Amino acid sequence: MPHDIEPRLLRTFVAVAEELHFTRAATRLFTAQQALSRDVRRLEARLGSELFARTTRQVTLTAEGARLLPYARRVLAAHDELDAAWAREERPLIVDCAATVGTGYRVLTAARQAAPEHELVARFHSGLTGAAGEILAGRLDVSFGRIAGLDPAVRAELSHCPVRYEPMAVLLPAGHRLAALPEVPLDSLAGETLYAAAGNPATAEWTDLAERLFAGRGIGIAAPFPEIEGKGEFVRVVRRRGWSVLASVEFIEVPDMVLRPLVDPVPLSPISMVWRRGLRHPALAALQTASTAMSSRHDWLTRPRGSWLPRADEELMTA
Repeated sequence: MPHDIEPRLLRTFVAVAEELHFTRAATRLFTAQQALSRDVRRLEARLGSELFARTTRQVTLTAEGARLLPYARRVLAAHDELDAAWAREERPLIVDCAATVGTGYRVLTAARQAAPEHELVARFHSGLTGAAGEILAGRLDVSFGRIAGLDPAVRAELSHCPVRYEPMAVLLPAGHRLAALPEVPLDSLAGETLYAAAGNPATAEWTDLAERLFAGRGIGIAAPFPEIEGKGEFVRVVRRRGWSVLASVEFIEVPDMVLRPLVDPVPLSPISMVWRRGLRHPALAALQTASTAMSSRHDWLTRPRGSWLPRADEELMTA
C-alpha cells in the first residue's frame, strides 16, 4: 500500500463512505461533485481497489472500502491531532473582496459576525484573475469572482463554491441621456462605449464577460487603460474621462454619477468563492458556511427570468 496518500483523498473517501451519496458528500466538504468523484478515482487507482459499488440508485462500500474505512478514520484523527498539537496562534485567513461593497464583502462581514473567534483579514484587489495568482502563490487564501474567466490550468488548482448570480448595472454620468431611467435596457446602450477594465490584467475575467455581453449589440469597450488602484483614484479617473462604466448592482458611490440596473435581458455576473485546493483553516469553514447561508437566505443562486449568462459560466456554476 502506498505510504504517501494525501489526507485530502482520505477525507473525501470517509465523507462518501459516511454519506453513501456523492452529492451530499460534496456539500459536506464544500467542493464540486466532479472534483470529489475525481479524488475517489485517484484514491482507488493508488490502492488498486474499487472502494464503492455505484448504481443509478445507490452507493455502497465494497469489501475493500469497508476494510479501509477504520484505518482512514484513524489516520485522519492522528492528522488532526498533529495539527492541534503543532498549532500555536491561528494565523489570519486573508480574504480578497475587491471592494468594501458587494457580494464578497457581505459574505466576509457575515462570517466575522458568526465566528468572531477567527481573524479574517480583508484585502481589496480589483479582479479574480490577479487574486488567483496570489492564491496559488500562497499570499492570499480566498477571493470572490467569475471562475469561468480563469485559465483552465489555474482553475484546476482551485476549489470554488457558487455564491451568487449578481445582476449587472451601468454607472452613468448624471447628465447622460439614460440617467433618468430607473432601469436601462441593454440595447439602449448601442453606440455607447463603456469602461470594462480593459488593460488591467488583474481583471481579465471581467473584461472577457463584457466582451461576450456586448458582442453583436453595438456596444463598445473603452480602450485599454493602465490599472486603476483604489477607490479614490478610480473615482478621479472615471469622472475626468467622462466614462460610463459596466458595473454590478452593488457598487461604490461615485459623485455626480448614477447606478442603473441593466434589463432586457438582465445580464448576470456569476460569483464564486474561490480558494486553493487542499487549503485547511478553521476560518475557511466559517466563510463557507456564511456563503451558503447568505445564498440561501437571499435566493442568490436562482436566475431571474430572461437573464443572460454565458454557457461556460452556467456549466461551472451548476456542476
